[in-house]
Amino acid sequence: MAVPSQYVLPNDLPVALLDCSEAFSLLSAEEKLYAHYLSHASFYGGLIVLFQTSPESPAIYILLNRLFRSQDHKELKGVALGQGLSDEQYQAILVYTAGFFANMGNYKSFGDTKFVPNVPKEKFEKVLRASAAFARDPDGMESLWRTVADRMYSLEPSERQLGLGTNGITTYFSANCTMDDAELAQRFLDSKKISAYNTRLFKTLKDDGRSQYEVRLASVSKEGCGSESNDLSQILGSFEFEGHEIQVTRGDYSPLLLRVRENLEKAKAFASNDNQRHMLEEYIRSFQEGSIKAHKEGSKYWVQDKGPIVESYIGFIESYRDPFGSRGEFEGFVAVVNKSVSARFAQLVSAAEHLVASLPWPASYEKDKFLRPDFTSLDVVTFSGSGIPAGINIPNYDDIRQTVGFKNVSLGNVLSVGSATEREKLTFLREEDKDVYIKFRGPSFEVQVGLHELLGHGSGKLFAQDEKGVLNFDKETVINPETGEVVRSWYKVGETYDSKFTTMASSYEECRAECVGLYLCVNEEVMRIFGHEGQEANDAMYVNWLNMVRAGLLGLEFYTPETGRWRQVYVRLVSSVTHPEAHIFLHTIGCHSNVP
Repeated sequence: MAVPSQYVLPNDLPVALLDCSEAFSLLSAEEKLYAHYLSHASFYGGLIVLFQTSPESPAIYILLNRLFRSQDHKELKGVALGQGLSDEQYQAILVYTAGFFANMGNYKSFGDTKFVPNVPKEKFEKVLRASAAFARDPDGMESLWRTVADRMYSLEPSERQLGLGTNGITTYFSANCTMDDAELAQRFLDSKKISAYNTRLFKTLKDDGRSQYEVRLASVSKEGCGSESNDLSQILGSFEFEGHEIQVTRGDYSPLLLRVRENLEKAKAFASNDNQRHMLEEYIRSFQEGSIKAHKEGSKYWVQDKGPIVESYIGFIESYRDPFGSRGEFEGFVAVVNKSVSARFAQLVSAAEHLVASLPWPASYEKDKFLRPDFTSLDVVTFSGSGIPAGINIPNYDDIRQTVGFKNVSLGNVLSVGSATEREKLTFLREEDKDVYIKFRGPSFEVQVGLHELLGHGSGKLFAQDEKGVLNFDKETVINPETGEVVRSWYKVGETYDSKFTTMASSYEECRAECVGLYLCVNEEVMRIFGHEGQEANDAMYVNWLNMVRAGLLGLEFYTPETGRWRQVYVRLVSSVTHPEAHIFLHTIGCHSNVP
C-alpha cells in the first residue's frame, strides 16, 4: 500500500547550498580559529537534537552516516541499481537521507510530522547489505538495521507526529507521561525556581502505585561528581511534592556536552574581547554543571558584545518542539557579519524607538527605557539544530530581555535561498500576481523578518513582581485595554512567559511578531530604510500581505484532524481564535524558512 504523500519527501525536493565562502575568507587567522572551534561545539551539541526528536533517530543517524561515509554516493548508486532498484528509488534514499540530516531526525522540524523512506523496506535493506559499510562491519550494520528498520517505516497513528501521551511521540518525557504529569512537573519546577529549558521528565510507578518522577538536567557532570554551583546545591536530590516523590538529577547528554565544553575552551583562546571570554566561561560552566543560571550570565555578556565580526549562540534555546512548550531544543550557530546589509538594519534600529511608539497599544505596555539592540545581517557558516531560521531574536530569557536587552540577527544567505521561487510551484495565486510575487518575495521577506525580529519580538513589557514585592508598573493606573479595568495579574517570582502559557506560548508570541511586521510594513519610513520607494514600495507591501495570506492556506496542511491539533507553533492557535482577522495572522507559517 502506498504511503500517504504527507509522510514522504518528494524526489524533486531541492537541496539549497548556503554560500559562506567569501565571508569566511575575509576573516583573520584568529577569527577563523574562533569560528572553527565554535562550529565544532555546535555540531557536537547538535547531535543532542537526535535524542530530543525520537527514540530511533540516533541509530538511524549512525546507520546513514556509515552508509554514505563508506563510499561515494555515485558508487553506491551503482550498487543500488545492481540490486534491482530504479533511479527513482535510489533518489528517494538520497532525499530521505538529506531530509533526515537537515531535520536532525525523522520528524520534520517545521510541522513535526514523521517522514519515512519512499522506497520499500526490503529494497532499502538490499542496498545496505550490498554496501561497503556492511562489508566493513556486517555485525554492526546488521545490529543497527534490526534496531531501526521497523520504527523507521512505522506509521502507527501515535507515531505520525510529535506529541505527548497518545497524541504522538516525544523524548522530552517518558512514554508513560501525560499532560497532567507535565503540569505537575512545571508546578514543582516553579516552586524550586528551576528552569525547564535543559530538562527532561521520566516517570516510574512505585510498588504502592504512586508515581515517582525524575527531572534530569543536561550536564557533563553526573550525580555525585564535580562541585555544585550555588544555584544547583539546593535543587539536586529527592523531594516530596503534592504527594509524589520527585528526584532532580543531572548528567543527561553528558558525553556530547563534554565535547561541546572542550571546543568552547579551545575557542576561548581566540576570543577577541573580554565579553566573549566571559561569555564562553559561563557557557562552559553551564554545560559542565547543568546550570541555566550560568547560561543566563553568559547570555548577558553575549548581548553586551556589540557588533562582533564572528557571531554565535549556543545552548538549549527554542521550546517549539516540547509538547508542553517549556523545554529547549539544542541549537548552535556561527555566522559572519555582512556589513552592507547590516547598515540597513542599523538604520532600522535608529528609528526603532519612535516606530515602537506608533504601535497600537498604550505606552505603559512598553519598557520604561528602550534598550537599543544589536541588529546585524549574518552569513551562516554553521547552524546545528533541527532547522535553519531566516531571523533570530534572542536570548529567550524574559528577565534579560527586559533589563539587559537582546540581539536581532537576519541570516542573509538563508534569506536569499528561502526567497527563491519557481513560478510553476506557486499555488493559490492569480496569474497576474505571480510576476510581482516572484520579483518582491525576497525584498518583502527581508522587510518582514527585520520588523518581526526587532520590533515584534523586541517590543512589549512583561508586568512582573520582584523578590521584594516591587512591581515594574503602576497597578493603580495601568488599564487593560480589552476590559477597561486595571491590570489584575502579573508574573510572580520564578514565573516566565513559557511556564505560564506552555503549549500556546510560542504560537502567540510568533503571531504577535508577525502582526507587528504587517502593521509596520505600510510605514513609508520603514520602506525607505530598506531601499523601497514609490510603486516599488507599494508592490513590496502588497507582496508581504499576499505572502502572509497564502501562507495561511499552506498552513492548513499542518492540522491533524485525528488529534484536533496544529503541528507547528505558527499555526497552532488558529482553532482557538474567534476574531475573523486573527485567522489571517495565526494561520501564518512565519519567518523561519527551513532549508531542506
